[in-house]
Amino acid sequence: MKTLIHNIGQLVAVPPGPVRGRAMRDVPLLADAAVLIEDERIAWIGDRDAVPDRSPDLAIDARAGTVVPGLVDCHTHLVFAGSREDEFVRKIEGASYIEILEAGGGIRNSMRSLRAADEATLLAQSRPRLDRMLECGATTVEIKTGYGLSPAEELKTLRVIRQLSAESPVEIAATYLAAHTIPPEYEGRADDYIDAVTEDGLLARIGTERLASFADVFCERGAFDVEQGRRYLERCARHGLVPKVHSEQITCTGATRMAVELGAASADHLEFVDDAALAALSDSGTIPVVLPGCSFFLHSAPAPARRMIEAGLPLALATDCNPGSCMIESLPLIMSMGATMLRMTPLECLVACTANAASALRMGDRLGTMTVGYQADLLILDIPNVNQWVYRVGVNPVSRVIKRGRVILDRS
Repeated sequence: MKTLIHNIGQLVAVPPGPVRGRAMRDVPLLADAAVLIEDERIAWIGDRDAVPDRSPDLAIDARAGTVVPGLVDCHTHLVFAGSREDEFVRKIEGASYIEILEAGGGIRNSMRSLRAADEATLLAQSRPRLDRMLECGATTVEIKTGYGLSPAEELKTLRVIRQLSAESPVEIAATYLAAHTIPPEYEGRADDYIDAVTEDGLLARIGTERLASFADVFCERGAFDVEQGRRYLERCARHGLVPKVHSEQITCTGATRMAVELGAASADHLEFVDDAALAALSDSGTIPVVLPGCSFFLHSAPAPARRMIEAGLPLALATDCNPGSCMIESLPLIMSMGATMLRMTPLECLVACTANAASALRMGDRLGTMTVGYQADLLILDIPNVNQWVYRVGVNPVSRVIKRGRVILDRS
């Protein structure tokens, strides 16, 4: 099938990722453009008066709007049960993330809710969140486990993620985050817990059934130290799970350098990253993922995104959607935070949520770009340019969402 998108006011030709440093703002912008899609791939891009095939099976009028690659949300905890608005109020009143965690709240609060929910309930609560992400333009979403905190409950979460993937047009990458924090039954026995969630039979099942592509660990006070994180990720890697790391969120632990040493796909958070870690990232294939929504939600200092870009790093942004530290589902809202909180340009924010986010999921060879031969994941926006998207905070201009060459959402 051939689909022509014509009458495009501005086409943002994001190149394949990873896109590094200042190149993030030097993205070609094509006016009066058109895109030709053949089956699932981009077949041609250019001036609307030079379309090579004027008899497509489907023609879509962009109405002088903007066309960009589909957004990639490369860090979410979308599957969870219950709600934690009481903790939200406690944070407003001055309680810190660590204080809530050490008082038995935080991740353990979500653990209790998830363990009490069956798969049908968990799916029913998670499905609307994914639908809202799609409405905001997310065509690919990473989803982590991490609220079950036992082999059986983590497998339950992975099954729910697989069901979401089966029923949604959104492409989903699953991450095994059993090492999110230490459950109460293993209090004071973090090493024993690592052994339990990296047992060979369990990891073999996850690998054989293709329940996850990645493994992640939270290295921080109150969770796991760097050596425990290394042991967890190395064991998971033996079963084909690519490492990811929650690093330097609350303190500087050295987890980013560990991520680089293990060849991790990404190092995420980085609010307290130091110069040595940035130097290690610059010489690696590990993508730095910054989560400004978490800083917004926790009233904390954001990661030094501007310094990372000036250092030539391929920065990515993500929502970190989760019930405790960032109840935000909109990646465009995160782009606006990238502009206002991190001093990133709108083009830098878009590249961070497309080409570089795809690279953080090891999908940069086919997603997140407006390039001939790549997968046709596109958004048609009812605005004249990409700057206006980031500028109009909280307004959703997404008119159509196209995934693998097919319209999956039409709000026109």
